[in-house]
Amino acid sequence: MTYPGLAAAVTTRPVVTAADMVAGHVTLDISCLDRLYLNGFVAKLQTPGGVVYFLHDHRGQPIASPALFEPIGAKFRQDMKAWAQANGVPVVRFKSGDRKADIMRPYLEQAADAGVSKVVAVGRAQEFAPVWTATRRDTDPGGCPQFSFTKQYRPVLMFYVYIWDERMGPGFIKICSYFPYQIKVWVNGHEWAKRQAIAAGIGFTALDNGFASTSDPAALQAICDAFTPGTVQVWFERWMARLPLPLGTADRDAGFWWELSMRQIETSRTLVFDQDVHARAFFEALLRDNMDLGRPENVELLFRRGQRSGRPTNPPDGGFETKIDRHCDLVTPQRVLQKLPLQAVPQLRHEVARREWMRRLEVRFDAEDVARVSALRPVPTVTCVPVSWAGGCEAHGKAQGPLIRPGATGEGKAGCGVNASELLLMPR
Repeated sequence: MTYPGLAAAVTTRPVVTAADMVAGHVTLDISCLDRLYLNGFVAKLQTPGGVVYFLHDHRGQPIASPALFEPIGAKFRQDMKAWAQANGVPVVRFKSGDRKADIMRPYLEQAADAGVSKVVAVGRAQEFAPVWTATRRDTDPGGCPQFSFTKQYRPVLMFYVYIWDERMGPGFIKICSYFPYQIKVWVNGHEWAKRQAIAAGIGFTALDNGFASTSDPAALQAICDAFTPGTVQVWFERWMARLPLPLGTADRDAGFWWELSMRQIETSRTLVFDQDVHARAFFEALLRDNMDLGRPENVELLFRRGQRSGRPTNPPDGGFETKIDRHCDLVTPQRVLQKLPLQAVPQLRHEVARREWMRRLEVRFDAEDVARVSALRPVPTVTCVPVSWAGGCEAHGKAQGPLIRPGATGEGKAGCGVNASELLLMPR
């Protein structure tokens, strides 16, 4: 079966990848670890047997009872309070819904301006955490009581120790005040790299999470590559040695101490282009490459408020957003930012068209504006318009007219439609 006008609406050509867009137009390319969020745990306290051994064999208690948890936690909470008062460290009580980073930012900035390594503040928050609880076993009432230990989530007090370090930059250590005293650690690789670049005399222009320019790209990249687990471990041990903790030296000597593991690691690659137009073309190609390879269900793109193409845009509250939803085995642009050249194509029934696109999955389609700005090779004009389905679709029910009209935007899920930039995203 053929469709009049379909061949005129699309055409094929060699695929333009993100790598093609980058070639010859990048003035700076720096890769570095960004935010690191780590778990800290005492390995020997992660099993019921380990808990019994710690209380009975290591601490020398005749009965491994959950009643022993509270004195340890109470002493730790009191020690933290006394330590903060003795060292002039502010104690901040976080409320539910507070943005902790925003509250602590002035304290960190003040320490950074002074260039002094110190604990800038201690935050207190009530949060749920996995802790050990116990139930008494049904044993001989006249014998020694025995308990079964299990982990459950309970609301407990957390201490957020915010730190400014002249070598690492900002970071925090979050310590749970209840057994087995889980820890969370946050540091930033870019902030560490900035401190090292300053010490080495390398000039740079900083971004929030990256570098916009540098006097020595190779040396800066070497610094970024030198950020290793050992760097974080040294920072962690240095500050843990200064804080009051629920476990002491004798516990550490017996092997009851915290180890770090990865919870969330973010890596960043900063590309600086010689002209803005190449960044836009690279962005378009990168989106297409990842949608085609990874096939994620949802992709959301956020754009800043302001002006685009030299004209006022009157963006909605919160700025522009494009969302591509594949959850219902379709591609539904909810908000469309680009206005592509339009030409009419025949109406097609949705299911017939979908099968046709599935058969043509090896064909890639590019919007005319992407081809125009890439400037890599002459490319035939490719235009297509949203299709008005005459019959509706199985996911959205009865058709309610075109989702996208010439010169208008698509909104909601009243119908199904695609344009040239979404054709390659059709279902598998």
